[in-house]
Amino acid sequence: MDLQLELNNYRLNYVLEGNHENPPILFLHGFMGDRNEFKNAIAQLSTHFYCISLDLLGHGQTIAIAQSEDLDANYTIQGTANLIINFLEILQIKRCFLVGYSMGGRLALYLILFFPQYFHKVVLESASAGLDNAKDRSDRLLKDQQLATELETVDLELFLENWYQQPVFANLRSHPNFPEMIIQRLKNSPLKLAKSLRNLSLGMQPSLWNQLSTNATPLLLIVGELDAKFVQINQQMQQLNKFIELEIIPKSGHNVHFEQPEMFAKAVTRFFKI
Repeated sequence: MDLQLELNNYRLNYVLEGNHENPPILFLHGFMGDRNEFKNAIAQLSTHFYCISLDLLGHGQTIAIAQSEDLDANYTIQGTANLIINFLEILQIKRCFLVGYSMGGRLALYLILFFPQYFHKVVLESASAGLDNAKDRSDRLLKDQQLATELETVDLELFLENWYQQPVFANLRSHPNFPEMIIQRLKNSPLKLAKSLRNLSLGMQPSLWNQLSTNATPLLLIVGELDAKFVQINQQMQQLNKFIELEIIPKSGHNVHFEQPEMFAKAVTRFFKI
């Protein structure tokens, strides 16, 4: 069921699936995704869970209902996290499970480190704890700023064509439903995506590696076996903390929930033990 609510000068669009008496899961999509990002996995999970997914700032149909430069601060990882906590409080959800993919996974990790009281267990799909080196963060920020400028100046369809040429998406491009994904991505506003990319860039995010070592929230890391870069990153993350599990999904690249929704849903269900 598609719904809207007004919060902090934004109109948030979100979806609820399943019985509200079941344990709730909040889903956070990746860059250029929206509230429908996890729909195939949610179709399976909603039989046992109350599934909540929303359009993050800059994505989907979530829009600003007041224009102010001050609102840009909400696009940072800190600002977005605060907005999500307020969103949960309005829905009267005191604690829930949490699932985040890629950009949404970085955001989910930030949430459990700074607001752990709101979350039982968390699944991070193809995510990282940030960049631990100042130069790496600076280089990444410059790259993302250039991509943001590209979003503002070229056709979105051309941007998507170039974006998905990255090696990390090689397996995704051959998926039979990939054209459907592109159609969904084209519903986004390139100008709003650019604002999100500038403010929620990996280069803007503080490194969370040190905090991860003291995390006490049970955490499952999911990566695709064909995504060698993130397999290595997540293996390093797992070694930092006894509360972290790692599951590598076969025949999958970066976007596990899209490429292998059944295996993804089974891994989430097993970890949440419902």
